[in-house]
Amino acid sequence: MGGKSENKAGYFDKLKGLLEAYKSIFIVSVDNVSSQQMHEIRQSLRGEGVVLMGKNTMVRRALKTFMNDTPEYERLLPFVKGNIGFVFTNNDLKSIRDKILANKVAAPARAGALAPVDVWIPAGNTGMEPGKTSFFQALGVPTKIARGTIEITNDLKLVEGGLKVGASEATLLNMLNISPFTYGMSITQVYDQGNAFPADVLDIGEEQLLKAFSTAITTIACISLAINFPTLPSVIHSLVNSYKKVLAIAVETDYSWPEVEELKDRIANPEAYAAAAPVVTETAAATETKAAAVEESESGSDSDEGGFGDMFG
Repeated sequence: MGGKSENKAGYFDKLKGLLEAYKSIFIVSVDNVSSQQMHEIRQSLRGEGVVLMGKNTMVRRALKTFMNDTPEYERLLPFVKGNIGFVFTNNDLKSIRDKILANKVAAPARAGALAPVDVWIPAGNTGMEPGKTSFFQALGVPTKIARGTIEITNDLKLVEGGLKVGASEATLLNMLNISPFTYGMSITQVYDQGNAFPADVLDIGEEQLLKAFSTAITTIACISLAINFPTLPSVIHSLVNSYKKVLAIAVETDYSWPEVEELKDRIANPEAYAAAAPVVTETAAATETKAAAVEESESGSDSDEGGFGDMFG
C-alpha cells in the first residue's frame, strides 16, 4: 500500500511540475501505437517536448487536486478518456504537431479491428493459383484466370471505414500482402495557456485571421450603428456622421464657426469660386498645345532622319 501511495504522489508531483513548466499541451491518442514508436517519438521531441502517460483515473484525480489553485485545468478534464497521453512543450505548436504526427507505421488488417479508412483492393494480377478462386468469389471480388493465375478485374472496396474488419477480409488482405492501415499518435486536443481547441486550428493562416477580424469589426460597427449602441468599432463612424449633421445644421442656420465660413461662402457665391476654373483650363490648354507642337516638331525631325536612312541604306 505504501508503495502505491508513493507512486501516486510521485506522479502527482511530476504532472504538476510539467503543468507549471510548460505553457502548451497536446492531448494525444495512442491507440495501436507500439512501444518502439513511443520511444522514437520521445527521441524526436528531445529538448523540445516531454511525453507523459498515466492512468486516466489518476490523471483526473490529480487535475481536480490542482484546480483549487489553477481553475483553468478543468478544461483538460473532458479529454482525459480513452487511451491518451500528454505532450508538454514551450516550442512552436505547428512544428511539434508535425513531429508528433510524422511517426507512422504501416500495419496489416486484423480481424475485429476498427478500420480507420476505406480499404480498396486494386485491379491486377494476384499471382495466385486458380484453386483459390472460390475464396475471392465468397467475398464478391471479381476475378478471371489469366496466364494460369487469378487476376482481379476491377477495383473493389473491401472494407468500409469506421466498421470492423471481418476475418475473411483480413485473411484476403494478408494473402495479397496489403497493409492498408497506418498507426501513430493522433492529436485529440491542444491546450495552450488556459485555452483548449482542436488541432486543425493551427492550420489557420495569418491572412485568414486578419480577414475574419476585419469582417467581425465591420459587422459590429454596422449593428452598433443600427441599434444606436456605441462600441469601439462604431465610434469613428458616429463622430463622422454627427459632424456631417452639424455641418448641415450650420449651413441652414446662422450658427457658424471659422471652419464652416468657407463652406457657407462657397454655397452662397459659387461663381466666385468657379471664376478661377477658366484660367486653369486655359493654362492647361496652352500647355497641351505647346506640348503637341513640340511633339509634332520632333516627329517631323525623326521623319527627315528616316528619309536619309532610306537614301543611304
